[in-house]
Amino acid sequence: MAYKFALCLTLPHNTTKMKKKTIILLILAAIVGLAQFIRPDNIKKYENGVKTEDLAGVPKEVNEILRNSCFNCHSSSSELAWYDKITPVSFLVASHIQEGTEVLNFKDWMSMSIAKQKAVLYYSINKIRSGEMPLSSYILAHPAAKINKNQMQVLEAYLLSISARGKTDSVKLKALERDHKWVKPALNGIAYMPDYRNWKAISTTDRFDNGTMRIIFANEVAVAAIKAKNINPWPDGSVLAKAAWTQEIALDGSVSTGQFVQVEYMIKDSKKYAKTEGWGWARWKGDDLRPYGKTINFTTECISCHRPVRENDNVFTIPLNLK
Repeated sequence: MAYKFALCLTLPHNTTKMKKKTIILLILAAIVGLAQFIRPDNIKKYENGVKTEDLAGVPKEVNEILRNSCFNCHSSSSELAWYDKITPVSFLVASHIQEGTEVLNFKDWMSMSIAKQKAVLYYSINKIRSGEMPLSSYILAHPAAKINKNQMQVLEAYLLSISARGKTDSVKLKALERDHKWVKPALNGIAYMPDYRNWKAISTTDRFDNGTMRIIFANEVAVAAIKAKNINPWPDGSVLAKAAWTQEIALDGSVSTGQFVQVEYMIKDSKKYAKTEGWGWARWKGDDLRPYGKTINFTTECISCHRPVRENDNVFTIPLNLK
């Protein structure tokens, strides 16, 4: 009898707790339900947008990989999963799409030059190689978007097949020393710096999308920053010089530098160049070292190209581990 009495005493208490939990769950459900009436505008725009066509001139298997892993955030229409449309998740998805299309929108593919198309694919593949893309948070909710090793090989093989590399019967070597006082400054007033060849080489780049090989040099300030692991941001006074040559492929398949293409500089001065992301930009083309650009606004092109690495102080180069 005592046991039954004790049990009876606990029933009202447990019932009250259950009622409270039910009320809380109903309130939460109501809040979530009402929240669905508040959705970011661009979710509707991208969700109902015209489907982005396959990239013209690109093999089917490459298009399938890009569509599955890239188009949702880098095109004007997105194939959203049902959970992508639920508030507050929809706001996170909307921000990803907004940021993604600002950097790269594949709907603009046909308006790009052939060289630009190759460069877009080159930078996209580098982002995938480094693990930056697709975003880990996106893969967590969309595991099928993760690019596996075989898919990566397909992308790389395609880009190699359309590269501008050319074969030659002999390796052309040029050693040309000049007095560079005659070289005109860049349109923004930055003077040519011929001593970059004596600076320390900190990295190389194989731009197989446009058939060039590049060496990145750093002045003493930049080298010290690399050694101190103080490169994000780079300290004022840092100068990076990137020299490019065409690639020459010998009969045995070895690759070497060919004709000089250009040299470009990034000069860090956060105050002087505050209007151009804290960097002074300059480029000279060809053996006659012609200043690049038609107007002083050529720097907008440089900044736009480097925008994907804004969080890395606008620098693509990952320097060697200097000691």
